[in-house]
Amino acid sequence: MPRWVVAACIAAVAVFSGPAAIAGPSPFANWAAVVVSGDFHAAHTDNPTETFDNARRDVSAELIRKGFSAANLREFSVRPELYPQQKVAKADLQLIYEGLRDVAQQATGGCLVYFSSHGAPSGVVVNGQILPPPLMDQLITDTCGKRPTVVIISACFSGVFVPALADNNREIITAARPDRSSFGCSESDKYPYFDACMLQVLPHAHDFIALGPAVQDCVARRELETGMSPASEPQFFVGPQLRPILPLMAFAPG
Repeated sequence: MPRWVVAACIAAVAVFSGPAAIAGPSPFANWAAVVVSGDFHAAHTDNPTETFDNARRDVSAELIRKGFSAANLREFSVRPELYPQQKVAKADLQLIYEGLRDVAQQATGGCLVYFSSHGAPSGVVVNGQILPPPLMDQLITDTCGKRPTVVIISACFSGVFVPALADNNREIITAARPDRSSFGCSESDKYPYFDACMLQVLPHAHDFIALGPAVQDCVARRELETGMSPASEPQFFVGPQLRPILPLMAFAPG
């Protein structure tokens, strides 16, 4: 049995063993996390938008509320100079790799990787470059290895990442299937639809396994209400080693 499975089981026992244990550390306190805003252009107009950075900022804050440690979380933006109070690094592929590598060396429990950006059938946009699925897989494998890892990609066509990233120790949630756009990237949107649903669902979700289907349902309802079509159909994958463990690793209460 992998060491991380044993550690996760011990953490799960601590979470569920009684009132005294509930006050103990979050099972995610020793997880490394990176949250990336990969672009600042609105869809169709190419004008500046805060959509992706709003998602980056507020998803990071919500993850900390749910039990992740601020000391183990790194944020990246294409325009970090606009957010001097938020301790944001430049969204550059090498810097993201180095940031995840460094934080994963100090926080060894697991990894959370979150991207919010535009996407294409070839990958997700990061500062004008395309990060393709094989390179994303290499980035995560090199930094996080076989520890439990959750990858969330909010971008058009982001379902292309599922086959490349799928592994026994990973959960993957994407904003769209491989051949579909996602919605909510205009100048007037506060968040992309997927990120808005993540922020709506995460405060009330029990764990990462429950989060995936709840976000899928939320996106489907929102697209129906706003008449967006064809449906983006967010994708959800959980590796077989991770599936029995994550429900035992509860988020901090909302």
